[in-house]
Amino acid sequence: MPEIWGIRLTGRLPDWVSAKDVILEILRRHGVDGGRGRIIEYYGPGVAELTAMDRHVVANMGVEGSAVTTIFPSDQETRRYLAAQGREEDWRPLAAEGNAVYDIDEELDLSALEPLIALPSSPGNVVPVREVEGQEIYLAYIGSSANPGYRDAAVVAAMVAGRRIASGVSLDINPASRQALGQLIREGGVARLIEAGARLHETGCNGCLGMGQAPAAGRRSLRTVTRNFPGRSGTKEDQVNLCSPETAAASALSSVITDPRRLAMPYPRIEDSGGASAYDGLIEAPPPPGDRPHALMKGPCHASLPDFEPIGDEVALPVLLKVGDDVSTDEIVQGGVTGLSLWSSLPGMTSLAFKPIDESYVDRARDCHGDGHAIIGGRNYGWASSREQAALAVRNLGARVVLARSIARIHGENLVNYGVLPLLFAEPDDGERLERGATLRLRGLHAWLSGGQQEWELEYGRDGESEGRIRVRHSLSPRQVDVLLAGGAIPWMRRRLHGQVQKRAPASS
Repeated sequence: MPEIWGIRLTGRLPDWVSAKDVILEILRRHGVDGGRGRIIEYYGPGVAELTAMDRHVVANMGVEGSAVTTIFPSDQETRRYLAAQGREEDWRPLAAEGNAVYDIDEELDLSALEPLIALPSSPGNVVPVREVEGQEIYLAYIGSSANPGYRDAAVVAAMVAGRRIASGVSLDINPASRQALGQLIREGGVARLIEAGARLHETGCNGCLGMGQAPAAGRRSLRTVTRNFPGRSGTKEDQVNLCSPETAAASALSSVITDPRRLAMPYPRIEDSGGASAYDGLIEAPPPPGDRPHALMKGPCHASLPDFEPIGDEVALPVLLKVGDDVSTDEIVQGGVTGLSLWSSLPGMTSLAFKPIDESYVDRARDCHGDGHAIIGGRNYGWASSREQAALAVRNLGARVVLARSIARIHGENLVNYGVLPLLFAEPDDGERLERGATLRLRGLHAWLSGGQQEWELEYGRDGESEGRIRVRHSLSPRQVDVLLAGGAIPWMRRRLHGQVQKRAPASS
């Protein structure tokens, strides 16, 4: 069970401060791994001051702090939002009991916040905007999953109405849904943006991960997206800063990073009526039961998954790669234009594995694929994006064990789903004893995993000689153990469907 991190919100956001600044403040306080193993629950009187989409902005970037998930109460604001979507009948109140206690307690006064910005190249590198004012910018980008709603583009449209974007700056608008774009068109926001010199892009992820809007090398861009990892924008030598729509728009008007509180205009407060309901009519229902299913169309690059062998009861695995702390899934398998073009291709995604860290890893893994190998990680291994390619690619190259100080929850689940065993050092400093070229020897693995014990010892050495033993542990559930020993989620499910897997009672810890 993850720890519950209760953050009590009080006060009300000042003018020119918005939901993006709330989550940036949490990242400023706690960094990119402060939420590891924790669920963040926001509560308190300040919650009522945040709209449903404000809450989305905050919750969406909880993963940047490695949180398991983020939750808000369901209250009258949630009801208002669902009613605007034509879904009021789906609403019900949800909140913690009045005497609820939390594993971690924190308070955040919304009225004390100011505009914040995450500097290159980490969402946790957060400072007040006023401390970096005056730095020249090249591009300001509004949208993506982090600030996707109508309000986030409409406030920019109001700020630039009757004005022009500064010469030499590109203001890019990327509504994240057709619904938001339609509402923006109906209420005149698109016209105001275009007349000011903004560029409108198709709905989708786009510039967040380098699908266009890539900045020039070494040029500074402000973006309302989730992440600013090196090269994620599509440019290797990028300088991406994360900020609110207000800060991005103010800076686009002046050509330098600008605290929006300096603008000589009243703060535009946007009333979001919700517009039309979602485009349900454009979504086709699956065929009724018994009807012939639609054929799955696959291009020539879409290779089927191989039948991965389950991990053996006794294995000797060379350590092919050792990495440091906070290695993200972007570094395990690239995003951006290069990565996206190959994400649906198993050979393609495999060729990208750890390319930003060690370009020789793929070739070395292929050389010893038949016997498998191990990867040593630091703290918070596999954090950020939940993309399963990061687990599938390394399994396709023969990785059987990832041993790290800590492993991000979703990536750990993905590793298990492809038959890769995620292990943790029982003593964090033991990672210093293992280097690339060492061999890990695991004996009696199946009995240990099935027996319900959390800790275990493995032997390590080099050139056939033993150098010592290291204590390791796992945090797998009984179901995950079954999945792992079956070789992954697909063979596990296949066996269940054929009655070959029996449910086991959870082992006592």
